[in-house]
This record gives sequence, C-alpha cells and structure tokens, in this order.
Amino acid sequence: METLYLLIPISVVLVFLIGIAFWWSLRSGQFDDLEGPAYRILMDDDSVPAAAQGEPGTSPPDSTSGQD
Repeated sequence: METLYLLIPISVVLVFLIGIAFWWSLRSGQFDDLEGPAYRILMDDDSVPAAAQGEPGTSPPDSTSGQD
C-alpha cells in the first residue's frame, strides 16, 4: 500500500509532463504535413470536361466569345 502513495503522484506528474511535451510539439509544428501537398500535385485530376470532348447532349464551347 505504501508504494501506491508514491506511484500515483509520480504517474500524475508523468501524465502532465507528457501532455506538456505533446502540446509543445503541436504548437511548434512537429506534426505538419510536409509531403502531402507534393503528392496532391501528382494526384491532380487531369481529365478533360465532357463539354470540351464534344459528347452527345452537350453544347460545344463558344469559340466566338471574347475574341474580336
């Protein structure tokens, strides 16, 4: 029983220290995603819209608008 009087306060202090270390790491940017934006560029959807392909039921883009 005497060991619980020692172990419980030590564990509470340890939990607070771990929480402070985790909070510091979040605030200092340790968990920022540095590779995600680079992969998002590679996985960009490069498909052509249906109207530009001339699919049936869609009107072609107006080639005269904006040109004089």
